[in-house]
Amino acid sequence: MSTTSLILLLLVTVGLLLFLVMKVKLHAFLSLLIVSLFMGVATKMPLGDIINSMVSGMGGTLGFLATVIGLGAMFGKMLEISGGAEKLARTFLKAFGEEKAPWAMLLAGFLVSIPVFFDVGFIILVPLVYALAKSSKKSVLVFGIPLLAGLAVTHAFVPPTPGPIMVAELVGADLGKVIMYGIICGIPAAIVAGPVWGKYIGGKIMAEVPEYMELDNNVVEVQDHELPSFGTVLGLIIFPILLILLNTATTAFLPEGNNVRTVLSFVGHPIVALILACLLSFVILGRFKKLTMAQIQSVSNAALNSTGLIILVTGAGGVFKQVLVDSGIGDAVGKSFATLNLSPLLLAFIIAVVVRISAGSATVSMATAAAIVGPIIKGSSVEPALVVIAIAAGATAFSHVNDSGFWLVNRYFGISEKDTLRSWTVMETLIGIVGLVMAMILSLFV
Repeated sequence: MSTTSLILLLLVTVGLLLFLVMKVKLHAFLSLLIVSLFMGVATKMPLGDIINSMVSGMGGTLGFLATVIGLGAMFGKMLEISGGAEKLARTFLKAFGEEKAPWAMLLAGFLVSIPVFFDVGFIILVPLVYALAKSSKKSVLVFGIPLLAGLAVTHAFVPPTPGPIMVAELVGADLGKVIMYGIICGIPAAIVAGPVWGKYIGGKIMAEVPEYMELDNNVVEVQDHELPSFGTVLGLIIFPILLILLNTATTAFLPEGNNVRTVLSFVGHPIVALILACLLSFVILGRFKKLTMAQIQSVSNAALNSTGLIILVTGAGGVFKQVLVDSGIGDAVGKSFATLNLSPLLLAFIIAVVVRISAGSATVSMATAAAIVGPIIKGSSVEPALVVIAIAAGATAFSHVNDSGFWLVNRYFGISEKDTLRSWTVMETLIGIVGLVMAMILSLFV
């Protein structure tokens, strides 16, 4: 097939994927597998080779990702049930004071979303938003938007959250670099979309705590002594990140065969780093909560139950990428775009945005964009870690009514669909645009 035919086939394949997800309402996992089969057959790959590519794509992707996502979920669940997220937020609020409470909520969200899933972190911390809104007589958006911005930025940009880990694997990026660039790009995005935008939109929309979300008067507030210490929680969150960053640093600056590099590369591998973090959380937080090993096992089971969907969709994204590569479409698209004066970062962002707006799912958006862009950047001078940020930025922007996050905010803040678009959707779009701009600026220096 000619290059033009292969590119047109790719467009048709993406269109079919969106049709299956949006119109047919077929699950994203099955939809990705179907379009992978379609692409293989349409490019006249031998039928046996199509199956081999699918198996290879699933196994090659999940061999690493399933392990990391599972470990990250267990680690996050221990921090969640111990009250670690609430302790972080309370400490920051006490340090910042009510006047600067939006910044405290931003920082709390930014850190909490590293080990804890976005929606879980929001539900855990939203009572603090309610309390601040009541005591200050301000809109819940003044405090809620910064919290959401902190959660959303880390969830999208900073491993070991599943999204950036998945994209990093599909485009071949170093996780340590993704963490570094994710933090560098994420901080300005969080500030603009959080306290800055929250203050503005909170002055335009006076949203009060919805009556149906009022806390039961019989609920007893957890006291500080019932929560783990701030230092313990912060240390546990930072621990695996530091190990991964040390791995990246030693690989860059120490020669191969150096004993220090060998040891730090081992303990700084994401799988080993998260195993150690999990064990520490079991021992430290488990002892603090006086949990038995049977109870810790139950916590781990609950955590793993929530990862199945993410793991399967991620694996299907790997299948899509592998068939795209083996069919020759990836190479054809790569050569075609190499002749255009278009930044791979901008291309990655645009693809992710189109799928995000169409399908709603950030996971499907990331998987699709990474599968398409991965072969394009192979052998190019672009830094893969920045491609991860560009894809994450595109998959964050323009959240609207087909995204579950939209309705989560709509319900918990008790605002209309119009006001949810004005507040949440604009916040998500600001994160995406600022994240992309930061990535493109960094690409000039790396």
